[in-house]
Amino acid sequence: MIHSRKSKAIGLFSGSLDSILAAKLLAEQGVAIVALNFKLPFPVPGRVPSDEYLQTMADLIGASLLSIQADESYLELIRNPEFGYIREMAPCIDCMGWMLRKARELMKEIKADFVFTGEVLGQQPFSQNKRSLKLLERISGLGSRLVRPLSAKILEPTLPELSGLIRRERLLDFHGGSRHQQMRLARELGIVDYPIPGAGCLLTDSNFAARCRDAVTHQELTWGEIEWLKYGRHFRLKSGARVIIGRNEKENKVLEDLARNNGLLFKPVEIQGPVAVLKTKKVTKKDMELAARMCARYCDNPKGKAVKILSGEKVFSCKAIKDEDLAEWRIVGGKDKGGRADKYKKNKNNGKEQK
Repeated sequence: MIHSRKSKAIGLFSGSLDSILAAKLLAEQGVAIVALNFKLPFPVPGRVPSDEYLQTMADLIGASLLSIQADESYLELIRNPEFGYIREMAPCIDCMGWMLRKARELMKEIKADFVFTGEVLGQQPFSQNKRSLKLLERISGLGSRLVRPLSAKILEPTLPELSGLIRRERLLDFHGGSRHQQMRLARELGIVDYPIPGAGCLLTDSNFAARCRDAVTHQELTWGEIEWLKYGRHFRLKSGARVIIGRNEKENKVLEDLARNNGLLFKPVEIQGPVAVLKTKKVTKKDMELAARMCARYCDNPKGKAVKILSGEKVFSCKAIKDEDLAEWRIVGGKDKGGRADKYKKNKNNGKEQK
């Protein structure tokens, strides 16, 4: 049965080429598109499309653009993902499921017919295989109302296809990690301005993930703390206090600004060097002295000489801390501090490993 009415759909719209193409394919079939963009807390600097760019791409497709800010429920899935971490601290299945559930709520609110994504079968081996795509249909509650236009022809027909809201023969059969098919299609459709493909989530970066993992362990992963995780060298003292030391002039300025409301700032006196910030619920003399000595370690001072470090109105005259102590306390990524498949949890619903 072919429907004559114009259908309406909501699509996840990150501004990536895949999301643009998926929306364009449906718009060309006469579907009214709502492009749903989520403002998530862990974007890679420089890889986040501007609001102006998103609007330009939505206009090109003929879509309405809607942006939604992530809330506390999103942070909770980072702390405790039901389906585990796909890479480092990135809970890709839980993240996608969260966005799809939000899209489903909106679909009902505006009386849209279905939800679509730019997912490509096999593009990501763990989160975009057939099993994962079926899992997302279930946990989102969308079932057969979830359409993947770029890979539709090699997936089971969805309700919008079976009911005639969209034509299956005008969808695609893309699969695998190569982006050549997408780039060729973009040229055919006159889409030339799009981001370079690649990871756009800080949670996949080993060093950032290590800091995030440490914050979760110490119950410190809050909205107010996320910015701290993006800058400096991070150290966890035996007391539980955290010390953050700037790596360059730009980071020093950011850390100084952040420390105005939260943290004790340490700065070298009469010598060049970074700033350090001590973050702790209970300030102790020992931790302050350690933070000053850690700051001294990165100053431009002759080896073994004492330097002056200022914190508030107090001046510490101290020698640099030993490198072996720093190595013990430093929060850093690496193969021994976080993997991929070993981070998976069991699916609480069916007791099977999500690999």
